Amino acid sequence: MLNKSGIKKTTAVAPRQILANVEMQSSVGCIVPTALGVTVGTRKIAKAGTPIMINLLDRNGTPAVAGDGTTAMNAVLLHDVDVTDGNNNGTALLFGFVNVNRVDTDVATLITTAAANTGASKLIVFMKA
Repeated sequence: MLNKSGIKKTTAVAPRQILANVEMQSSVGCIVPTALGVTVGTRKIAKAGTPIMINLLDRNGTPAVAGDGTTAMNAVLLHDVDVTDGNNNGTALLFGFVNVNRVDTDVATLITTAAANTGASKLIVFMKA
């Protein structure tokens, strides 16, 4: 799944690992829209742990949307995604155990709101380990 003509990779720090158990997880590729990003320095980043709703029948064509109190989340972003230059490829965690201590405080707040939605996926367990 490549949604743009070129690929860039910039690594400033070690990737963030949000999983409490890396062996017990299932994830798929998805398109992360610019709207999910927040400004971090000069870049726009969709942060790891951000609750999202993806269309599992059209992952290559339909970008993810934010999971919140009105839109039920069925996944979370597994890694930070740079969306400065537009939509970008990301990884959506569908099943697993997320250590909330490893996400930023603003993302933890988003998780609390999204998890309270009655339609939110129960396949993702949020815990403080």
